[in-house]
Amino acid sequence: QVHLVESGGGLVQRGGSLTLSCASSGNRASIIVMGWYRQAPGKQRELVAAVTTGGTTDYADSAKGRFTVSRDNLMNTVTLQMNGLEPEDTAVYYCNAKTSMSTTGIHDFWGQGTQVTVSS
Repeated sequence: QVHLVESGGGLVQRGGSLTLSCASSGNRASIIVMGWYRQAPGKQRELVAAVTTGGTTDYADSAKGRFTVSRDNLMNTVTLQMNGLEPEDTAVYYCNAKTSMSTTGIHDFWGQGTQVTVSS
């Protein structure tokens, strides 16, 4: 079991910056990937950025060059630094953790989400 809590969402002007943080607790030793997803009204939830325990990162095309995901060594926290924000980035952002255990396989855990709103 992994518990995730997001913070840092809010209202920002077009072109501004915002930093999201995700704090994890519970069985963190089993986490293999942590990342950020977002979901806008009427749209599917989509991956924004992810990072593995080894430090490998993955970004959505829309995030490349603008967003940076990072984590501490124990996956206690994962941070998403967002620069050059656009109204299209407006969505609820969810922290995600994927765990891998030999007995139960891979499972997903989610935070409650934090609202990011970018004004025109």
